[in-house]
Amino acid sequence: MPASRTVVIAGAGIGGLTASLSLAARGFRVVVFETAERLDPIGAGIQLSPNASRILIDLGLEDQLKPQVVCPEELIVKIARTGHILARTPLGKAVEQTYGAPYWVIHRADLQTALADAASASPNIELRLGSKIDTFTAHDRGVMLEVSRGMSVSLDDGDMLICADGLWSSLRRQCGHRNLPKFAHHTAWRALIPADAAPAEMRAPAVNLWIGHNAHLVHYPVKGGNMINIVAILRDAWNEPGWSSSGLRRDVLDRFSADPWHANVRDLLRAAEHWQKWALFDCAPLRRWSRGAVTLLGDAAHPMLPYLAQGAAMAIEDAAVLGKWLGLAPDDIPGALCQYEKARLTRTAKVQRAARRNGIIYHMGRHESFLRTLARFTMGGDKLVRRYDWLYGWRP
Repeated sequence: MPASRTVVIAGAGIGGLTASLSLAARGFRVVVFETAERLDPIGAGIQLSPNASRILIDLGLEDQLKPQVVCPEELIVKIARTGHILARTPLGKAVEQTYGAPYWVIHRADLQTALADAASASPNIELRLGSKIDTFTAHDRGVMLEVSRGMSVSLDDGDMLICADGLWSSLRRQCGHRNLPKFAHHTAWRALIPADAAPAEMRAPAVNLWIGHNAHLVHYPVKGGNMINIVAILRDAWNEPGWSSSGLRRDVLDRFSADPWHANVRDLLRAAEHWQKWALFDCAPLRRWSRGAVTLLGDAAHPMLPYLAQGAAMAIEDAAVLGKWLGLAPDDIPGALCQYEKARLTRTAKVQRAARRNGIIYHMGRHESFLRTLARFTMGGDKLVRRYDWLYGWRP
């Protein structure tokens, strides 16, 4: 029976916690190991398209998330220099009616908190903070784990291991994948400001995308509309790993100077005093994720560039599909993981490629920008979302 099975998850990020809830709902005992001593409220805003929000709702998280999410009414694409609107497309009710689930934006920390609270409330989930899985050994009955807690090292075991330890996963390398992620030559700067500190016209419940020369900027409200999340991405040589390096406001303003960027953008950037930056890294799709009773999930399996806003969504999808197949075959873990992998490899690779294509479009040179502008005008705003029916309409 599933209740006799212990699933070990490395990583208490969005993917790992969602997987723990998906598996616990099917009767598995889940132990989540997280390196951090506590789950700090860090990160940036994230977009949860219907393919992800429907899973969170099915897990019973809607009431916990509702006070924190914003349901944007539209997506607005603008020219950075003039502020001219290239395209706008409805989200809100239109998306929910089309795909049967809402389009949400939320701060990553608020989503992680809701997931962690739900995991802590589940009798089938144990969350062990300050614990890092250093190595694992697979055997016929499952996996043996070497776990470090501060200065001490101990052995643990489980029937299977889910490696959800992120972009720089050390466990991915132990699964036989030796290639490290490659620097994408872009850096993302992020900030969070009170809504009343933003220019009045930039507080509306909308996802705003400003496209400029070798750079773009996205902003939208989070925390129930009380804060504005800003992410500015530009071509850069700085490539230190990590998610929370400090950045200076003057450096951001220098990079988004007054000549090519509209005054409203500059006012928005100036309103943010505290900035963090992270270098973007990419990884070619892997040919396999699973070996025996061990598999990969989320960024450990398929790192996503942010240009399609699907990093968190793909990890959430992984968790739902993994739970489905293990629930169907709890006594055949290798077989269930094989089915999970087959169900996910093609889709996540397609999303990775689509994100890369968007990155090229967003950061074209000046001549290409004219062609891009023309294409956006002729496309029509309503088609901006419908071209992603294959993405947003997906169900586990």
